[in-house]
Amino acid sequence: MENIYNLIISLIGSVSGLGIFIDCMLIMIESIIPPLPLGFFVTILFINYGIIPGFLMSWIFTILGCVISFYLFQTTFKGLVDKYVRNNKYSDKFIKLIDNIKFSDLVLIIAIPFTPAFLINIAAGISKISIKKYLPALLIGKISLVLFWGLVGTSLIESLKNPISIIKVLILLFITFIISKIVSKKLNIN
Repeated sequence: MENIYNLIISLIGSVSGLGIFIDCMLIMIESIIPPLPLGFFVTILFINYGIIPGFLMSWIFTILGCVISFYLFQTTFKGLVDKYVRNNKYSDKFIKLIDNIKFSDLVLIIAIPFTPAFLINIAAGISKISIKKYLPALLIGKISLVLFWGLVGTSLIESLKNPISIIKVLILLFITFIISKIVSKKLNIN
């Protein structure tokens, strides 16, 4: 296990310099293209630059990506949604739920690590949520999300040295999953 740990740390360490630019761009693009692994990119920044600089870079670039995605959907698709979907009796109820979401609920949804950022950006972009409501929710919600992925990622890599850490991470992931289920049920989100 320790050989695997040393190999992973040396691979992560070898991407410094240009790697920071690539990693930050990938974090930003992840908010638009869902299959990219945000946790992996955040972990690289946490390991290479430490918790505080890694957190700040990850937080700033994930927010930039979310804002770009929000504006992309607001300027490109909102008119189509207003024209074709908003008056549909089946989808209108869902759209109105998004339009009227409370600020605290929006922050909570953004903060949950297993909530796909690109779906939140799309929903907010095509709804009547203003940037004045969306941006502060992002700034607050992404704090815990970035810390979660950074700490979980670094813990998983360090757990290769100490397998007890894997159990702690699995418990943390299970608790987060339960919280996401409770929030999903409270907000009636499937």
